[in-house]
Amino acid sequence: MGIPRRPDKVKLIIGLLFSDIDVYNKAKKDLAKRFGRIDFESNLVDFTHTSYYEGEMGPGLKRKFLSFSRLADPGNIHAAKVKTNALEKRYSKGGRRTINIDPGYLNLSKVVLFSTKDYTHRIYLGKGIFSEVTLFYKSDTFNPWPWTYPDYKTSEYMDIFGSIRGIYKDRISKPSKRCIC
Repeated sequence: MGIPRRPDKVKLIIGLLFSDIDVYNKAKKDLAKRFGRIDFESNLVDFTHTSYYEGEMGPGLKRKFLSFSRLADPGNIHAAKVKTNALEKRYSKGGRRTINIDPGYLNLSKVVLFSTKDYTHRIYLGKGIFSEVTLFYKSDTFNPWPWTYPDYKTSEYMDIFGSIRGIYKDRISKPSKRCIC
């Protein structure tokens, strides 16, 4: 019989999709106010893998990823999705989003994303939020599943998550009492 124990803390990550860098910079400041110090910001990446968001957000979309220095309890980190949905709404114009803010988390073995949409590979967590394991870590790199979004399968994203994993690995070897709980 297994004995329940508290899981290890995880690293909050957020992917942002936008066309206006000023909106991104404002959202980044708001995210730092809500989740603490940002310890990683990716380079700007062209978002060319789908036109799904163009009808709402326009063409020429860009992607950036952020991670936060405080580690989080995986039992309630999905509340970040509720908070980021409120930010998306705040930055909307005429009922259309100007930025898409997708939180998730990373630990040594996986990248997990949150969604408000159910599907066969997603688990309901509460408050209208589902989760999915989007990438798994094996053979010194992250790897996709059949359901992984096309952009998350790219080597560019794998490098980004590898860098964040390195920050996380260093961080858990020097634990702190502060966390997003």
